[in-house]
Amino acid sequence: MTSMPRGGAADVTAAARRRRAVAAVGAVSAGLLVLSACDKPTPLSTITVGRSSLSSEATCGGEGKTLQTADLSECLKAKDIKSIKVDPDETVRFGVDPDIADKRWTILMNGQPLTEDSNKTYRTVPGSVFFNQQYGATGNSTLVTIKAGNGKKNATAATGLWSFKLKKDD
Repeated sequence: MTSMPRGGAADVTAAARRRRAVAAVGAVSAGLLVLSACDKPTPLSTITVGRSSLSSEATCGGEGKTLQTADLSECLKAKDIKSIKVDPDETVRFGVDPDIADKRWTILMNGQPLTEDSNKTYRTVPGSVFFNQQYGATGNSTLVTIKAGNGKKNATAATGLWSFKLKKDD
């Protein structure tokens, strides 16, 4: 018959706990190492219509560097743009990270300024505007872009674009 020293069972449990603690510390360390190798994500912009909401990182730029005019044109032609349905009777709410607001931003509709630039983090626009020919809308969808500026009021230089496609919801 084998005998175990008094309290031996407790030592087995303590050893198991120690192994789990070491494994947890190792996993956390590995996770931090992986995260430190990642690039910082660009700030987000969000569109909300009724109960639906859509967020996106920058389509182009977003890191604070001024974009060239040719880059801006290519960004506005991007094909993989997220879309959201908009009832023309709803209000469309635009929200941006404070990093974007600090640099001033404006809303573009089909590449043309729809609003004046602002340093606020939140703006609203009636949904009917995005499907009204008077504002340059054609058809049942509209490309809306949030353009971050360079921090100067009414400046034309852009540091980032966040694009969304608004589809008319009848």
